[in-house]
Amino acid sequence: MKKLILLLPLLLSSCGTDHEWAWYILSPDKINGLTNLKFLLSGIGVTIYISVISIIISMFLGFIIAIPSLAKNKFLTYINIAYVEIVRAIPLLVLILWVYYGLPIMTGISFSPFTSGIIALAISESAFQAEIFRAGINSIKKAQWEAGSSLGLNFFKRLRLVILPQAIKNILPALGNQFVYVLKMSSLVSIIGIADLTRKANELVVTTYRPLEIYTFLILEYLVLILIVSYFVRKLERKLKQDANN
Repeated sequence: MKKLILLLPLLLSSCGTDHEWAWYILSPDKINGLTNLKFLLSGIGVTIYISVISIIISMFLGFIIAIPSLAKNKFLTYINIAYVEIVRAIPLLVLILWVYYGLPIMTGISFSPFTSGIIALAISESAFQAEIFRAGINSIKKAQWEAGSSLGLNFFKRLRLVILPQAIKNILPALGNQFVYVLKMSSLVSIIGIADLTRKANELVVTTYRPLEIYTFLILEYLVLILIVSYFVRKLERKLKQDANN
């Protein structure tokens, strides 16, 4: 990371712009620069934590929401469709603001910025997770359902013991890609004061008056995080393909 920081000014200074770069504010060789770096990097833990919690909750909600779409009852199917379409139509930023400012007014319960951010992210992502689970479960052949039925298993036991273990293998890559999406979208929770990467960058811009350098480094932070997660997602996809071929 230190080598990237030292190399970045050289790369950007060659872009042909008249802007005078002030990379000393982020230089690890200077006391103020090192302090600023530590301040910016301190938001990584919060970003990862809120993303992981949100994706776990959204997977649980998405699975529950996907179940009605498997039923033959049209009413239950319409409930699933309505939820997915409505939630996907609401911009995440608007949902975050509504959960933080509006929901406490309606329920009388005040939520912390951290809790509100997780609720909004989980609800927004649950609609996408529901579609992933629905597609994954529907990809399993009908004969598997019939085999479970022949063993005397009810619907939920067939789903839990026969269908879901097979479907998970099909949807794991998609779930990994959605984690990348949530990791990027988590930057929006900074609007309600959560001290994630974006919030830290905004606060530092106010004190240094160097938005270009700070936000460029912010891009680098997200780029490194996304590349690391994407690497493991691709690795998982290759492993699953190898297991399927074997």
